[in-house]
Amino acid sequence: MGELVEIVDSLENKVSKLLHRLELLQQTNSKLREELSQALANKQLEHQSAQDWEDKYNSLKMANTMLGSNTNKTEAKLKINTLIRELDICIAKLAD
Repeated sequence: MGELVEIVDSLENKVSKLLHRLELLQQTNSKLREELSQALANKQLEHQSAQDWEDKYNSLKMANTMLGSNTNKTEAKLKINTLIRELDICIAKLAD
């Protein structure tokens, strides 16, 4: 009978340790999920910032082209042609 009590006590102790370990792992998992969420949010902000700077760069580049920079005249013509084609497509869709 004494052995049975020792086995039960041992099992209770092991279950208690496992439950404690489970709780610690759940807390760690929760912290890691929060860190991942924050990292993803930061990545999105950085991506948006990079996109904004790229747009500003392209606008500045186009402005320099419009000012008569010799190096970018061909690029300006191509951009203007692209914009005209896009406008033509929009007008055609509106006409339908």
